Amino acid sequence: MALGSAFQKVNFLRDLKADYEHLNRSYFPNTNLLELDETSKLRIVEEIKADFKKGYEGIVQLPNEAKFGVYTAYKYYYKLLRKLQNTPSLEIKNARIRVPNYQKFGLLAKSYVNYKLNLY
Repeated sequence: MALGSAFQKVNFLRDLKADYEHLNRSYFPNTNLLELDETSKLRIVEEIKADFKKGYEGIVQLPNEAKFGVYTAYKYYYKLLRKLQNTPSLEIKNARIRVPNYQKFGLLAKSYVNYKLNLY
């Protein structure tokens, strides 16, 4: 459950501009998205990291045949979270942050190696 929550929150943070401006939606209570600052962004990021930590504990308990896909998604979304963390809050409000395709391919390859060698 925590991993799904982490994935959703990453998507909410990444799509902040579209959700708020076009759909009038805000998924972060007690956060003024019109004035999103670094402190608010870092509070959100820390909350998401806590969800990722709990989610990872669940991944290592999955049956081996289920780990690869879930672990790959975990690595992708965690990479996206790191990019969001390192992006100024003003830029997050004005652009959609992405992981380039070449990095996605690298994450997939590394996840596959970890899966094959059981290195979680």
